Amino acid sequence: MAAFLVARNRLVRPSARLDHLVRLDDEEEHRRRDRDECDQCVDERAVEEVRAVEREGQSAEVGLAEDQTENGRDDVGNEGLEKLRERGADDECDRQSDQVPLHEELFELLQNLGHCSSLGRRIDRVLGEILTAIVTPFKPDGSVDLERFRELAVYLVDNGSDGLVVTGTTGEAPTLTDDERFALYAAAVEEVGDRATVVAGTGTYSTAHSIHLTESAGELDVDGFLVVTPYYNKPPPRGIVEHFRAIAAVTDRPLVVYNIPGRVVINIEPDTMAQLALIPNVEAVKQANPDLDQARAIVELGLDLYAGDDDLIMPFLELGGTGGVCVHTHVVGPQVRQLLRRFRAGDVEGARALDEELRPAIDLLRVAPNPIAIKAALNLLGHDVGGHRLPLVEATSEERGAVKGCLERLGLLQPAAA
Repeated sequence: MAAFLVARNRLVRPSARLDHLVRLDDEEEHRRRDRDECDQCVDERAVEEVRAVEREGQSAEVGLAEDQTENGRDDVGNEGLEKLRERGADDECDRQSDQVPLHEELFELLQNLGHCSSLGRRIDRVLGEILTAIVTPFKPDGSVDLERFRELAVYLVDNGSDGLVVTGTTGEAPTLTDDERFALYAAAVEEVGDRATVVAGTGTYSTAHSIHLTESAGELDVDGFLVVTPYYNKPPPRGIVEHFRAIAAVTDRPLVVYNIPGRVVINIEPDTMAQLALIPNVEAVKQANPDLDQARAIVELGLDLYAGDDDLIMPFLELGGTGGVCVHTHVVGPQVRQLLRRFRAGDVEGARALDEELRPAIDLLRVAPNPIAIKAALNLLGHDVGGHRLPLVEATSEERGAVKGCLERLGLLQPAAA
């Protein structure tokens, strides 16, 4: 009961800085008005279901849930959940034999609430639909080029991005110092924070370091945090949950869980994801895993689903996904915006057709490990983002040729005259 009440509070909690977090196109505004009556009905039904379940709980459970909610932290660890389940089991003695156990009923209700895309944070889509994982430009001497970073941030927001993910994998976070990270967060907030979201990539394989980065980034007024599964040290599922719980405890802003088994080795399985969904400010998942059943389970938990690989945007949208944390939007941002616009308007076939037209952008990203190819593309298009820090290296001449060919297929570069 306590865990569910915490989750319910998360679903209806107002998001911060809503004055600039959402940019709705005219047609999206019309669709939102059309949904208002339906949304209100769904909300009322959901609230009635929650109240009914609350009345069935024991007063001790309700008191425990309220204490935890007032503290503003989800401290219901595995041990706390076990105690609640034991109490629920005791209560079953007084329930009819054909009724579902209380904790299963609550989990099912949480999943049902997840289906209602109008509830709580999903009304305003806290962080936006299209987030670009922005590269970090470097000067010839290897130092961070904040001026170029600011220019690129403005360009991306002007060309389809609702927000930016700063110091993610694409931003070469592993080779940045903490001070460089903070300078990039501050520059992004200052440059585009009044009209786009800024999400700081603060996850590392050290919980203590991740907490430090998250606290410091929060002081710079970022809108949320991208936290990757701990890599290299391969924690068990309960360690993953406690890692995210500890980071979430130091902020009230949204956390995006980054599940990328291809780089981390560990996949966050559905059972573990369900536990993460009970952390109040875990709002979304960047899912770089093509398993559609696991993606669907994320949506059913009430979390915003972001494609973590750019070729997953369309499949995830059709499952009820929110959008994507993208790399190819560095060069095809307006086109991806149009894809989302078509899909939201009900033109699914038109969205699929545009997705197919953007296939060269996916091919581009596969020329070399990210962000080598996208930086080569940006440099070819006149955005001087420089090279890389070791161990990453610049694209070879053959790789640059392949990137150039992809840009030509996209119509972004003219083929050389024969």
